Amino acid sequence: MPSVLPVELPDGRLAADIADGLGLVEDGLRAATRTEQALLAEASRHLIDAGGKRLRPVLVLLAAQFGDPGDGRVVPAAIALELTHLATLYHDDVMDGAAVRRGVTSANTRWGNSVAVLVGDFLFARAAAILADLGPEAIRIQAQTFGRLVNGQRAETIGPRPDEDPVGHYISVLRDKTASLFATSAELGSLLSGAPREVTERIRRACEAWGVAYQLSDDLLDVASESAESGKTPGTDLREGVATLPMLHALRSRRPEDARLAELLSAGELTDPALHAEALSLLRANRAMELAREDARRWARLARDEMSALPAGPARAAFEALCGWVTERAS
Repeated sequence: MPSVLPVELPDGRLAADIADGLGLVEDGLRAATRTEQALLAEASRHLIDAGGKRLRPVLVLLAAQFGDPGDGRVVPAAIALELTHLATLYHDDVMDGAAVRRGVTSANTRWGNSVAVLVGDFLFARAAAILADLGPEAIRIQAQTFGRLVNGQRAETIGPRPDEDPVGHYISVLRDKTASLFATSAELGSLLSGAPREVTERIRRACEAWGVAYQLSDDLLDVASESAESGKTPGTDLREGVATLPMLHALRSRRPEDARLAELLSAGELTDPALHAEALSLLRANRAMELAREDARRWARLARDEMSALPAGPARAAFEALCGWVTERAS
């Protein structure tokens, strides 16, 4: 089973509750992907078996602590949201032509694009079937989130308008494509557990901001780490020509000493090992990294400010620890 949390939980009983809930989520993920179609069953289990942090189910389970965490709808919501996340990964890898996901061969590489798209659709359908039993409010929230996920992918695919700030555009993409599902995870966990409405609204806002900070920390790790700490080989985004926040800040610079880095970044994919190594070295030393770190810290502060107003207790302490973790991760 995946690790419970990237931080140590401040309360033993809470840690046990989350671990038990995640065990049920793992069982539910496998049950949801059972089908008599052998290829579909194998391909849909591919990324489940590859592991992952299960951050979205963790947020559902943690947020449910502000109400009745034993409500029978909480774990199914966590399963549905992880299925939704997994479905987006299958589709993303097709659109990006990715060869590797979570350290294993991507589904589109192993079985082809058509199968990968069908698996994503299958997982979305299974998630919808689960949510249908959780009530109209859960269905409405998931539908709105799905719209944001699609809009984020659309905006990323099209890119910023000529008159649009690329950094602002990038953050808006992250909010829709990544952070919205974190926000929905916390929202549904709180809502379905019967937590007060003001708690549910606050935790939704907090986890959207946290999701932006988390993704920005991933961007920074991809550049700065010397290992595969980010889940990818360092410099993968640079190699593939994916413009993340540090690169966008570097491209904004008009300093003469940054001209060579801007030239390399503007070239798109950097598959030549020598050029890739040069660009990675220049980017690591560039002030764009500190600008991106401050952006990540700012989003983490926004999340912490919201979380600090949640009811005191182990669950709030756990959320605050997650803010500390993502801030450290970005540094």
